[in-house]
Amino acid sequence: MGDSTSIAWTDRTWNPWQGCHPVSEACAHCYMFRDKRRYGQDPEVVVRSSPATFRRPLSKSWATPAKVFTCSWSDFFIEEADPWRAEAWDVIRRTPWLTYQILTKRPERIADHLPPDWGEGWSNVWLGVTVENNKAMNRWGFLHAIPARVRFLSMEPLLELVDPRSLEGSGVDWVIVGAESGPGRRLCLQGWVTRVVLRCHHSEVPCFVKQLHIDGEVVSNLALFPPHLQVREFPR
Repeated sequence: MGDSTSIAWTDRTWNPWQGCHPVSEACAHCYMFRDKRRYGQDPEVVVRSSPATFRRPLSKSWATPAKVFTCSWSDFFIEEADPWRAEAWDVIRRTPWLTYQILTKRPERIADHLPPDWGEGWSNVWLGVTVENNKAMNRWGFLHAIPARVRFLSMEPLLELVDPRSLEGSGVDWVIVGAESGPGRRLCLQGWVTRVVLRCHHSEVPCFVKQLHIDGEVVSNLALFPPHLQVREFPR
């Protein structure tokens, strides 16, 4: 993990801690659980990473601007990480040239675990929530109440038709959408993705289509997408 990643919407990953617990349908086939078990580790034990990994953004090799997906192997707001989060915020504060993309399924914990100088949001932090189905749309309500420079939705894995009309004018700044990958992946119809893309364009919200199911395969090569889904936009 770290200096490079295959995740198309970010440049690097940073995991000051690892391990998580399933909280919703999106977690059923999480790659972290699969990979941790392959390494002989318990994915539901939340552990602080090594000092070198925890402080990786402060290293000389990370001295140039980049987007950083934070806690790709955990959740930044998970309860077990409460003792370490202030130190992680300090690393983020000291590296303003890095843009931290913090995606959570626990938005109800955000407000009580922001740094004291958060104000209207730090310029180098994007806050996002996962919305895999209609039931999970309530997560946006928590995030909407939090001041942030960029607030985003990850509708990946998209597990059913979700109509995001309720987001018009609500302050969402970016939407990621895509199909589930890995063993046991669940169906994601292209029509569901199309509905999200069209609604985003109607609302002038940047949209990023990460991957699709095409002929039974997971495809991330943009050139193979239908033309109307060849969309990879970022927040302004």
